Amino acid sequence: MAGTTSTSNAYEGFSAEERAAMKAHALEQKKAARPGSRADKAAEAKRDVLAKIAEMRDSDRIMAERVHAVITANAPALAPKLWYGMPAYALDGKVVCFFQSAEKFKSRYATLGFSDQAKLDEGSMWAAGFALTEVTPEVEERIVELVQRAV
Repeated sequence: MAGTTSTSNAYEGFSAEERAAMKAHALEQKKAARPGSRADKAAEAKRDVLAKIAEMRDSDRIMAERVHAVITANAPALAPKLWYGMPAYALDGKVVCFFQSAEKFKSRYATLGFSDQAKLDEGSMWAAGFALTEVTPEVEERIVELVQRAV
């Protein structure tokens, strides 16, 4: 009917999880803008990422620990940092990839995502995010391949 608005399609604003992510990002930006040496900031960012991973529920934490270990061992050019409250890995300050826990946005799986900075281009269409339910040796191999290509 003309003039009738469906409440199921009405915009209700950002979810609590989205608002929390935006607040986390604002704090990350403030922290990054504080004075300090590059080495001190990098060490602090790594500690922040490890602390964020430690806070995750068991299944997400186990996957995030493995993803972190694989990325830092196989793509040393990528620096750990928090991005919207998620563990992320940046090249020259720009996020290339990130780990989003399933719990973050109440999803049924965790995600290994890649930003537009990642060099994963394959023709006219390519994946920029991968669902993770478990980090097996085969998954680790795929992550190594992806992060090395991304850099």
